[in-house]
Amino acid sequence: MNEDQFVQLLESLLQPDTERVKAATATLNKEYYTSPTALGYLLHILTTNQNDQIKQLAAVESRKLVHKHWAAIPAEQRSQIRSRLLEYTLEENSTLIRHASARVVSAIAQLDLQNNEWPGLPGILQRGATGETARQREVAVYILYTLLEVASEMFIDNASDMLSLFNRTIQDPESTEVRINTMLATAQLAVCIDTDEDPQSLRLLQQALPNMVAVLKKAVDDGDEEHAMQAFEVFQTLLAGNPALLNQHFKSMVQFMLEIATDTDLSDDSRVQAISFLMQCVKFRRLKVQGLRVGEEITIRTLQIVPELGDLSGDEEDLSPARSALGLLDILANSLPPSQVVVPLLRAIGPYVTSQEPDKRRAGILALGMCVEGAPDFISTQLKEILPMVLHLLNDQDAKVRSAALNGVARLADDLAEDMGKEHAQLIPALVQNFDLALSQLHGPGGETNLDIVRQSCNAVDSLIEGLTKEDAAKYVPELVPRISQLFEYEEFKVKAAAIAAIGSIAAASEEAFLPYYEQTMSALGKNISLKDSQDELDLRATTCDSIGEIAAAVGAKPFQPYVQGLLVASEEALRLDHPRLKETSYILWSGIAKVYGEEFEPYLPGVVKGLLECLKQDEDELNVELGEEAKDLLGTEVTIAGKKIKVASAGDEYADEALDAYGDDDDDEWDDLETATAFAMEKEIAVEVIGDVLASTKSKYLPFFKSTVETVLPLMEHPYEGVRKTSITTLWRAYAMLWELAEQNGMEKWKPGLPLQVQPTSELNELGTLVISGTLAVWQEEEDRGTVTDINRSLAATLKLCGPAVLMKEDETVVGQIKDQILAVLDKSHPCQIDPGDEDDLAGALDESSEYDWLVIETAMEVVTCLAAALGDTFTQGWKEFEKPILKYASSQESTERSCAVGTIAECIGNMGAAVTPHTEGLMRVLLRRMGDEDPETKSNAVYGTGLLCEKSENEKEILSNYGTILGKLEPLLHSGQVARLLDNSAGCVSRMISKHKNQVPLQEVLPSLMELLPLREDYEENEPIFRMIVQLYQSGDETMRQLTAQLKPILPKVLGPPQEQLDEETRQQVTELAKYLESK
Repeated sequence: MNEDQFVQLLESLLQPDTERVKAATATLNKEYYTSPTALGYLLHILTTNQNDQIKQLAAVESRKLVHKHWAAIPAEQRSQIRSRLLEYTLEENSTLIRHASARVVSAIAQLDLQNNEWPGLPGILQRGATGETARQREVAVYILYTLLEVASEMFIDNASDMLSLFNRTIQDPESTEVRINTMLATAQLAVCIDTDEDPQSLRLLQQALPNMVAVLKKAVDDGDEEHAMQAFEVFQTLLAGNPALLNQHFKSMVQFMLEIATDTDLSDDSRVQAISFLMQCVKFRRLKVQGLRVGEEITIRTLQIVPELGDLSGDEEDLSPARSALGLLDILANSLPPSQVVVPLLRAIGPYVTSQEPDKRRAGILALGMCVEGAPDFISTQLKEILPMVLHLLNDQDAKVRSAALNGVARLADDLAEDMGKEHAQLIPALVQNFDLALSQLHGPGGETNLDIVRQSCNAVDSLIEGLTKEDAAKYVPELVPRISQLFEYEEFKVKAAAIAAIGSIAAASEEAFLPYYEQTMSALGKNISLKDSQDELDLRATTCDSIGEIAAAVGAKPFQPYVQGLLVASEEALRLDHPRLKETSYILWSGIAKVYGEEFEPYLPGVVKGLLECLKQDEDELNVELGEEAKDLLGTEVTIAGKKIKVASAGDEYADEALDAYGDDDDDEWDDLETATAFAMEKEIAVEVIGDVLASTKSKYLPFFKSTVETVLPLMEHPYEGVRKTSITTLWRAYAMLWELAEQNGMEKWKPGLPLQVQPTSELNELGTLVISGTLAVWQEEEDRGTVTDINRSLAATLKLCGPAVLMKEDETVVGQIKDQILAVLDKSHPCQIDPGDEDDLAGALDESSEYDWLVIETAMEVVTCLAAALGDTFTQGWKEFEKPILKYASSQESTERSCAVGTIAECIGNMGAAVTPHTEGLMRVLLRRMGDEDPETKSNAVYGTGLLCEKSENEKEILSNYGTILGKLEPLLHSGQVARLLDNSAGCVSRMISKHKNQVPLQEVLPSLMELLPLREDYEENEPIFRMIVQLYQSGDETMRQLTAQLKPILPKVLGPPQEQLDEETRQQVTELAKYLESK
């Protein structure tokens, strides 16, 4: 083996000749790298060669071989190499080579220290870190940093000594490199320390933080972007670590980052990094942020950044402080209670939307739009104030402001469809006006902005039209469809796509009113189904798929039949085009067509199921990714990108990636790999959901594919991406429900409440139920994602309601106790998805309020309680004892939403327990009577409903009768028109139940005439059952007061028996029909 030839091979690797590089790589791998001599050569070349590129390459290659060959080098030679390499590294002038050499030192030291060799190195480095020359200090600290990267566990026992050293070097008076390297090393050590076991190290870390902040501040103030980025990454690392690391200085850190974010004299890169840090704070330490009550300050100061958007359009991809600020507002609204974000934002945007500056007016509406998704319930209560502002901005003289207002309409309509839909008479003309004006000015000055307005107008129509009733949507079809469909042939792909999406939504909303435009539309859209020559064409094809699916649902099975075969063939071809969104829209198209055709979809099931299961079986082995120097703090860790956990490998595994690292080439390819992994996961999420739609639509026709589907989906319940986990759990419960429905159709008796089971399910249902409940419980008790827990709650509640108590059995054991534990944890706000690990001591102030997403977890948990009561019936009384205290706490909440939900849960549980509610009568009566006087109509309505049920179901007649007068006194003012419809309906139901149970305790001559005035019911049709049951009873008993009201009752009965059909259940309909016949005969 010849060293000169070896050097020549290394030189070949640096040539711009692909074939030569391949040949040299093959020779090195086969003839040299298999021998320890190669490692000796590389280390000699690193320390002696005169060519910087060769030395850099030698460092990269030698580090790969250390673990393989270091032990095989003779001990005396190893000792010489250590001394020479360390001395060389301390003296090397080039920072890049010096750092690469330092990593070789740490690779060798990692092995040596494990074998009790090179024991003096830590001492040498610690002395070097405080040496006389800046170069010496810099290299020593950098080697310590690289050692901590690969072998931090070796330093844990003397972590406090290391941190004491770093507290000195972080204040190095001469060298920025020493200070930055100290920060990098401190972060590596910090994430490994057990702060509970080592409080001294925690104190030292907390002492270091102000100095670390000072280093970042100086880099930012000096415009030193490279060092500033490294410092920002250190703080991101600390933020992702043990919360105790930053707790002491958390508030001051937030305020420091806000200062950077809002300082327009600083670089955009630094400001974006500061906003990114704040995003992570709010997302991952939301309860800490909430408890410190800094949400309002962050919101207001973030809003101040948004006007900087300037001439950049809101959907451009380049990061800027303004665009990042909008993203931060989105996260704030999703993570914190409305009182800390949306309330102060609405107060603050007034001066913005009325400003003389167009950029401020645009900023106000854009900021509002970003907050809608996170707080739709609260925003809906403010629409009366918001809508005039939006309408005003839709008519703004500045085109950019109008475009932003259109974006605001779309965002509001996305999450408040029905509320916004009610305002169609004002909004749609404004959208059309903007569309027409912009379309007429596309080729003049401001053409790009007008093009954006055309597109935003389509997007606004797309979102808004879905909130209209079918009748209202139909009115706009002749006005909207010809206008928008003229853009089908427009050259700009994004405009064309927006138009196609809008037409699909118009069709879905208007249904048969769309039929006159159906054939012409399908003819135009059909051209897009085979597009595949560019990314833009594939994107357009995906949008077209979505739109056609909506059109299919709108026009129905018969008109759509001629297109089914061709579309399914095209969609199967789309799966082979390596375009994630096109795959997803193809799956969604299958779902839409399956819903239209139901069991008639059977001929297409083999191909559809094959495509979906192949997607789910895609291999997602752990993806190791190489990153450049700027992301070294991630090495060896797992990162989560869009929900996908990725392990980041240490650089050095493959030559090509090392070469990129060494010479600073872009690492876009590596990030592309991350995106690919994420795309796989998101594609699986859609595919699993579509399987649920298809099996629920095709029912028995799906049975040949049932077993393979369950076997494929079951393992995905524990997928690392939360989107796949929650859709898998939901789909498996839908599969169980479908199998249950088929069993009932085949003769299985309908379930009866209570345990032990009174109706035995089929063996197939028992087997599937055991698998699904076991998997659900395993995920549920440890799940940290709020959305997944919310969906688990919803799925379990829906299945309990449909299938009864069989769901609660796992083989021969009940899982009621395990379900109770999870629900109680959620109600107590102590479930893993509701807490920030490590912040338990700071929760007292944080948990008084909830963000709307946090509340959804609790609200759906109460749904489970209600459905558990339905499944257990009178055996639920013991369970109520455990749930009563937390639910009653919510019934006294300051938040009307919480009171309403809790009182509604109480009412439903009373109805489901039946007479078993008797022991709880006194306590429940007190709560319900108090809430009958609630200022919130929904809470009051639920309390009235619950009171009627308690009077009907409880056998504690003494308690019930002693409160009849009080109840009637509270009901009397409600039995008159002018109240909320549901409150009137529930009042009618309540008094009817009271009459049915104790007729003699109710003054019928006063009550019945008022009751007749409330009929027919307008909203809560379930109350027709107790009302007409009571009326029939009175006629059967010959009640004179009721007989005298016959003339008033007669014209009501046809209205109740007429549409809508859901006014009456079958049993009540039969009673009312017989009553009508009886009265007609008189």
